[in-house]
Amino acid sequence: MKPFSILTCLLLPLFIFSQQCDCKSNFNWLKKTFEENDAGYAYALQKKGVDLYEAHNRDISKKVSDVESLQECQAILYEWLTFFRPGHIGIRLLESATQTSGNESPVNSYPDWETYSFVSEDFKAYLDQKEDPGLEGIWETSSYTIGIKKEGESYIGFIVESGAPTWSEGQVKLKLQVSGDEGSGVFYMYDHSPVEFDKVGLLGKNYLELGGFSLNRRYPELPKDPRIEEYFKSMYASLPYLEQTGESTLYLRIPSFQGTQKKAIDSVISANREKILSTENLIIDIRNGTGGSDSSYEELLPFLYTNPIREVGVEFLSTKLNNQRMLDFINKPEYGFDETVKKWAQESFEKLTRREGEFVSLKDNPVSVIEHDTVYPYPKNVGIIMNEGNGSTDEQFLLAAKQSKKVKLFGTSTIGVLDVSNMYMVPSPCGQFELGYSLSRSMRIPDFTIDEHGIQPDFYMDSGIAEYEWVSYAESILKGE
Repeated sequence: MKPFSILTCLLLPLFIFSQQCDCKSNFNWLKKTFEENDAGYAYALQKKGVDLYEAHNRDISKKVSDVESLQECQAILYEWLTFFRPGHIGIRLLESATQTSGNESPVNSYPDWETYSFVSEDFKAYLDQKEDPGLEGIWETSSYTIGIKKEGESYIGFIVESGAPTWSEGQVKLKLQVSGDEGSGVFYMYDHSPVEFDKVGLLGKNYLELGGFSLNRRYPELPKDPRIEEYFKSMYASLPYLEQTGESTLYLRIPSFQGTQKKAIDSVISANREKILSTENLIIDIRNGTGGSDSSYEELLPFLYTNPIREVGVEFLSTKLNNQRMLDFINKPEYGFDETVKKWAQESFEKLTRREGEFVSLKDNPVSVIEHDTVYPYPKNVGIIMNEGNGSTDEQFLLAAKQSKKVKLFGTSTIGVLDVSNMYMVPSPCGQFELGYSLSRSMRIPDFTIDEHGIQPDFYMDSGIAEYEWVSYAESILKGE
């Protein structure tokens, strides 16, 4: 599972609490629920110390006392959670907590927002006069068309076309400050909340990267670099695919290991099985993954296999609330589990219930050993490309894959969110928030931890290697060039 981003939660509108469900009461619920049920709570306390935790609680308690909006409260509650770890935690607003402001349209709720006056044809004529427009131009995201124009030493980004009801033509969507190779700025989200970033740069001539945001140039039309086009195709792919990059190399892009993607992953592997088994090099690109389900990568492991793969298991913290998830697996149709899984869930529930208050392994052996009866000669070399956007199930896949003599890891360190996992979502008594916390901890703790430092690559992709060159770089290493 991929950890929640606070930015996702900031997309929601601003609302005022009722006195019965203020931020303080929500914080008290959050704190009690997390302390009693989260599998990583005691471990974090042991590492950081009680004194530091109590100081953190005092700081948060002061902040929640004067909060008047759900949005601000959500941010403070998330801040409290980050004391424990960077991932497998979350706090989000429930849809039932949102309200509308009378008959006022979303755009009208920002009547005093800064605007930039422009005439579309005049702006295009201005751009046509530039030999090299640089950052200036008309750019696209999934929901907006944004004009960017230099004003003095700064850049103003304004709405040209909007697909969101909260934004209208001419409103200022972003601001940039650029000096030499350094840049920073602010991007305003759906609800006009600011997200600051300290990275501004062009990738080729047609892509603009602003921190975690990417914009595609719409005007003026400039020559395209095929390598960069291929890079963005892979990074924004929603489904897995395989293609041949050279006579001896295949490229497999897997955007996500979510359980819903398993069928698509298995289908690509099945359709290309003979090609994979007859090609010397295989590159698997999992950059910016979403985490998900271990079952999603099961069909990949036979192609990587050279020797038994050892997987260290987890222990579940047994509490009445935590054990409810096993009943959810049985009774909630949205999980879609078959009778075999439901039977396992019932047996697990009974085992956990008998040992409330303890950490319980649901397997007889803390270490599982994966063995296959065949070691395929091809692929002879396997390179897996990863980055800081990979965590959770992505990291579990890497731990399994790197035990193969065929496999080398390329990229940067992963985020490090695997030691405490198996998230569970529970609603607050007021029905305003949903808390995400973790039910299990790895039995690798404390000898071999992943959290906070991640999994390291065998070949580090330093800043001198552009991200769109990572695949070709990995291919050259696998081919021994």
